[in-house]
Amino acid sequence: MTETKPYFPTLEALDAFLEDMATRPCEAPDLSELDHGLQCAEVLKAMRPDDVELQVAGLLHDVAHGLCHIRDHAEVGAHALRDLMNDRVNALIALHVAAKRYLVTTQRTYRDRLSPTSLRSFELQGGDMSAEEITQFASDPLSDDALRLREADDAAKVVGKVVPGLDAWRDALRACARQA
Repeated sequence: MTETKPYFPTLEALDAFLEDMATRPCEAPDLSELDHGLQCAEVLKAMRPDDVELQVAGLLHDVAHGLCHIRDHAEVGAHALRDLMNDRVNALIALHVAAKRYLVTTQRTYRDRLSPTSLRSFELQGGDMSAEEITQFASDPLSDDALRLREADDAAKVVGKVVPGLDAWRDALRACARQA
């Protein structure tokens, strides 16, 4: 795979990329990367209706899927958004893979709920956490919200689920941008 390092200097550039994500397949047939992000944001809105930053992190968490190795997509995505989105949104995006690894390592039944694609990516992303990694993740002040993002990520893979489109999230994206 040729790796592309995305970078989004403006909301317009991000918006165009998100629109293009509608053409990129997600892990389920007939589910695009944009569908997945929109579903994830909507699940988080239901969980935490007042936490727009968490919702936007859900929308954007897989922005680097298909542009780099799956093990690096969280960090690459957060890095691509570093000058555009606020620190909390970027940090949550960066933590969402660690949240999956944490859950698989600390809750043995969680592994059984992962799709085959998610299980493969789990191994490529480092597999089970070490005791030191568990302690580090658990001590992060954003770990609880990263776990919420991961829960929404798991729930956001429903083919045909109708959720508000990208237009419904543009104000939220502006609110979380560094230059709103």
